[in-house]
Amino acid sequence: MNKNTSSNKVIVNREYKSTLFSMLFRDKEALLELYNAINHTHYTDTEEIRIVTLENAVYMGVKNDLAFVIDLHLNLYEHQSTYNPNIPLRDLFYIAQEYKTMFYDKSLYSRKQIKIPMPRFLVFYNGVEDRPEREVLKLSDAYYTKDKRQDWN
Repeated sequence: MNKNTSSNKVIVNREYKSTLFSMLFRDKEALLELYNAINHTHYTDTEEIRIVTLENAVYMGVKNDLAFVIDLHLNLYEHQSTYNPNIPLRDLFYIAQEYKTMFYDKSLYSRKQIKIPMPRFLVFYNGVEDRPEREVLKLSDAYYTKDKRQDWN
């Protein structure tokens, strides 16, 4: 942590917590335990998990904390220490890049439909701002509507 003397604000590097979260759950046993706890499941075979987390590659410009496939679902878990109402939009970018990476060698112009794992998004929040224990954020809430027009700029 760094202390800014002019305003006495503490500036926190939020990447530390996110990095710790990612490091903890790179281990398939720990990840499977977390998945089972969240989903009330009892998987025991770590080989059922395929970790597909996006790394911060320059050509992609996006990275997420944790992404893995199990039971025909693509799970994207994020850790946040700051509330962010734009996480659904970020998740859209993540999932698009995940699918792009997973299916780069498939022909999208084929007459055969490509089957994809259904996405599930979850954010672990541990910030100081009071938030409900469980909260659903929807991408559709970000859409402009006729009665709530805003300036694009």
